[in-house]
Amino acid sequence: MSNVSNENSTGQAMKRMVIGIVVLVAATALLYLVAGDGFYLWAKAIHVIAVIAWMAGMLYLPRLFVYHVDAKKASVQSETFKVMERRLLRGIINPAMIVAWVFGLWLAWKGFGFQGGWLHTKIALVLILSGLHGYLAGAVRKFAEDKNEKPARHWRIVNEIPTLLMIVIVILVVVKPF
Repeated sequence: MSNVSNENSTGQAMKRMVIGIVVLVAATALLYLVAGDGFYLWAKAIHVIAVIAWMAGMLYLPRLFVYHVDAKKASVQSETFKVMERRLLRGIINPAMIVAWVFGLWLAWKGFGFQGGWLHTKIALVLILSGLHGYLAGAVRKFAEDKNEKPARHWRIVNEIPTLLMIVIVILVVVKPF
C-alpha cells in the first residue's frame, strides 16, 4: 500500500472514530435526559452489550490468526484474512472495548463508589484483558505487514486467555465473593 493511500486510510479511520465518539456522547446524553433515574439500568445494559461484543471479537481474532498463519504470504487468502482482521479490530473490538470501559467505570463509580475487593480484582483483570487487546492489535499490524513470526500453536493458546479471564470476571461480578 502506498504512503498516500495509507495516510488517506488513517485519516478516514480517525474521522470515523471522531464521528463514533460524538454519536456515543450524544446518544448517552439523550438517554440520560430521557431515562432520568432509570439511566443506571440502561448503562448496565449498554455495558453488558459492549462486553459481549468485545469478548466475541477477542475470541474470534486469535482464531483468525491460527488460520492466517497457514495462508501463503501475498495470497488472496492472506489478503482476505488481513481485511477481516482489520475490520474486526477497528469495527467491533476497539469500539466495544471503549464503550465497555466508559460505561463500566461509570457503573463502578455510581453503583459501588469504586469500593469492594471483587470490583478492584475485576478492574485489574479487565486491565489485563485490555493489555491482551493491545497485543492482538499489534499482531493485526504484524500480519498486515507479513511480519508475523508466531506459530499457529501460539495463537491457539492466546485464544484461551480471554475465555479464562471472562470466566473469572463473570464470577466476580455475579457472586461478589469478597
